[in-house]
Amino acid sequence: MKIAVVGIGGVGGYYGGFLAKRYFDDRDVEIVFVARGDHLDEIKARGLRLISEKGEFTVTPDLATDDPSGCGIFDLVIYCVKGYDLEESAKMLVPNIGENTIIVSLLNGVDNAEKLQSILPAGKVLNGCVYIGVHRVQPGVVKQVGGSGKLFFGSESGIQVDGEGIQNIFELANIDAEYRKDIRNIVWEKFLFISPFASATSFLGKPLGELMDSPEGKALVEALLEEVLLVANSQEIRFQENIREVTLEKARSFPPEAKTSMQMDFEKGKWAELETFTGYIVREGRRHGLAVPNHEKVYIALRKQLTTN
Repeated sequence: MKIAVVGIGGVGGYYGGFLAKRYFDDRDVEIVFVARGDHLDEIKARGLRLISEKGEFTVTPDLATDDPSGCGIFDLVIYCVKGYDLEESAKMLVPNIGENTIIVSLLNGVDNAEKLQSILPAGKVLNGCVYIGVHRVQPGVVKQVGGSGKLFFGSESGIQVDGEGIQNIFELANIDAEYRKDIRNIVWEKFLFISPFASATSFLGKPLGELMDSPEGKALVEALLEEVLLVANSQEIRFQENIREVTLEKARSFPPEAKTSMQMDFEKGKWAELETFTGYIVREGRRHGLAVPNHEKVYIALRKQLTTN
């Protein structure tokens, strides 16, 4: 079995690290990391070092590359790039996708599985999401800073796959994974959590703890949360009655100094997932005739910051 982990940043490094650790000496499983730049160079030279709540270790995949064209057909692809890299990276994978290839999308956002399926029609794309705070702290090193590490995945379109078999591959690698038939709601629930906080932390420049302790920050998060719920309702997504309280409580489970990945990208002057989070709600609000003024305000300000940088 040939497993590719595409995008060895925080999320890809975490799950790819555990997969490489478990299957390194398994002759029936080949682990391929698709990465780039100095991170790839360091992985090739010294391996990937993962600092997690389950332990600290260094792994070496069977292959680390920025060009998978010669790798043949992958059986399973764990897709972990940022939203702004989705199209380019997916087109690169076209030669590696066969009719039995299963692609698990772990990107942030609610519409990435559909995008991937359109670019990689030969494969079977499953949607998914993870609950973890994990970042690349330096080339070759990934560190978990919070979250349970739970991984959910499943089919939104009724694609027939061996979900339990894929779940078993993860579980054998000490990854807490769950195959769900209601994955669309699960992914939206994650989006409801991460999108308002990504937008607010990036807009105000505050980590989660400071954001929630600030009247201004808490008010902005709650307003953004209501607008996401408005858009979700227009798409017939239904949440539990106390979803607002549950969502805010999730944020408090992270260390107070924790930052969202979008916030860190903004701080580094890197292109961020603005379109995945804030921009998506703005576009869907306009499409459905819904008022999302707080997202409009944040989007305009952050978009200006990105184009200025």
